[in-house]
Amino acid sequence: MDQIKIGRFIADCRKKANLTQMQLAEKLGITDKAVSKWERGIAMPDSSIMLELCDTLDISVNELLSGEKIDMENNNQKNEKLLLEMAKELERKNKTIWATMWVIMIVSMIALFAGIFAAAFLIPEGVWQLVTILGICVVFLIPCFYALKLEVSVGAYRCRNCGHEIVPAYSEALWAMHMGTTRYLKCPECGKRTWCKKVLKKHERDLKD
Repeated sequence: MDQIKIGRFIADCRKKANLTQMQLAEKLGITDKAVSKWERGIAMPDSSIMLELCDTLDISVNELLSGEKIDMENNNQKNEKLLLEMAKELERKNKTIWATMWVIMIVSMIALFAGIFAAAFLIPEGVWQLVTILGICVVFLIPCFYALKLEVSVGAYRCRNCGHEIVPAYSEALWAMHMGTTRYLKCPECGKRTWCKKVLKKHERDLKD
């Protein structure tokens, strides 16, 4: 999606509605700075107020996301194009989140081993050495929990038995046995527990459905 184009479209529609940025902001319960960011292409309207914005400007959501008025004849074509663009944008975000998750895990692992190594050689054997090592391990768990949250938030886990794609709750993924990003989960479709591989993209048949 072209944020600059969408921003200009919002500005044009606002002016046609004889509204200032402040007046539009008041109708939506936001600040005029947020409206200014939209119109400059710096940010996009939040999904929670998108429908209200469209209603205020007398446009459709498709027109808002396209950044232009859409004729009925071209509506279906525009819909398909928007869905494709949104799918690509979601894929890019998922890949960014996935990369962030791995960076957190790798940095945390390096920090964990470096901390344990330092404690083992710099602190004399005894209670304080043990307490230090345990403290390092506890601190290491914090980014691991966050990394798991990122892992669960993108894509799905594909059932090895039936191919169904599972999006488990955080607690279910947390307590499931795992090997890397492959987790032992119960499939709601076939009812069997299998080692489910993490996938970022859905099957083509699922996208068509």
